Amino acid sequence: MRPRPPVKGRGIFSGTGLIVTCLTATLAALVFPIWSYWDRPGTTPNVLSAQTLQTRYGPLSALDQDFLTKVRLAGLWELPAGRQAQAKGTTPAVRTAGRHLVEGHRFLDERVRGVAARLDLALPDEPNAQQKQWLDRLDRARGAEYDREFATVLRVAHGTVFPVVAQVRASTRNSLVRELADDANTTVLDHIKVLEATGQVDFDAVARDLTAGGTPPATAPGLAAPPSSPSASPSGSPSTPSPSSSDYMLPPPAYRPPPE
Repeated sequence: MRPRPPVKGRGIFSGTGLIVTCLTATLAALVFPIWSYWDRPGTTPNVLSAQTLQTRYGPLSALDQDFLTKVRLAGLWELPAGRQAQAKGTTPAVRTAGRHLVEGHRFLDERVRGVAARLDLALPDEPNAQQKQWLDRLDRARGAEYDREFATVLRVAHGTVFPVVAQVRASTRNSLVRELADDANTTVLDHIKVLEATGQVDFDAVARDLTAGGTPPATAPGLAAPPSSPSASPSGSPSTPSPSSSDYMLPPPAYRPPPE
């Protein structure tokens, strides 16, 4: 009986060996990212999205993370803008709006920093370049021009973030972000109302600039036509309270106290 000839190509270089090697390499490529995320504090891996982190409070999506950053940035420039309005505003209504901004963003800033700490998320510590430009514009404005700039710029800024808060509140799966969105919704709506109650908001500019992407309008000094105060409806009756009334008051914002 003739001996069987040796079989060539056995071992790792055979067809089966190459398939096994490729499968092993693929499995290692899938497992390594999971292992690398496993020891991050407060998080577990999410293989469905590289931008979503799993936390003990629920998934933290890219939109959630952007929302937390936006809340922090808003406080970094709107809180000093509110303090400035309390000092530079020429009417009780503008000064009252400034007070609401200070109280609201002081509260929200404390809340967002607490949430970010529990989620191990870094937040900015200074306004961005555009927000610094808005503060510079308000610094240069004086008198009635300041009132118009303050009311319109801040109204555009709040109108830009308002739909973001609603989107986050409707879509988030993270319980901490959901609670923060509730507080942000209450605060932003309160600020929109007090800014409009000044009688100084240029609603045409608000509509135009929100449609163009949410950049507050650039009003050249001395060129902005002063809005009527109070503005009148077609029937001739005032549609907003007079900001010059000596007894002008606004209800305090209905903030929900921070959770224990």
